[in-house]
Amino acid sequence: QVQVVESGGGRVQAGGSLRLSCTASGSNRAFYAMAWYRQAPEKQREFVASIAGGGITNYSDSVKGRFTISRDKPMTTVYLQMNNLKPEDTAVYYCSLVLNSSGNRIEGGQGTQVTVSS
Repeated sequence: QVQVVESGGGRVQAGGSLRLSCTASGSNRAFYAMAWYRQAPEKQREFVASIAGGGITNYSDSVKGRFTISRDKPMTTVYLQMNNLKPEDTAVYYCSLVLNSSGNRIEGGQGTQVTVSS
């Protein structure tokens, strides 16, 4: 059974950095696109960043210039380098692995907690 596995979260002070990783255990397939979302307490899930097979990236305005999404060449693992972290970045981060151009995706990982203290 394929499961999404996110890792790399932790607790840092404002201005610090973290690198998140996400892959699908039980699968070595290449994904069409990969994305990161986050959900802070009592807030709705929000889009953070995405990367497509051609390397095209997209970022939310709140993280642009601070976060960088990347993936390995086979498109099986996605990373999120987070620099200059702010307290408002505190959330559980989830990834979404898009299977095809129709938008079918694998999600449902446990997420990884990022906590930024001021």
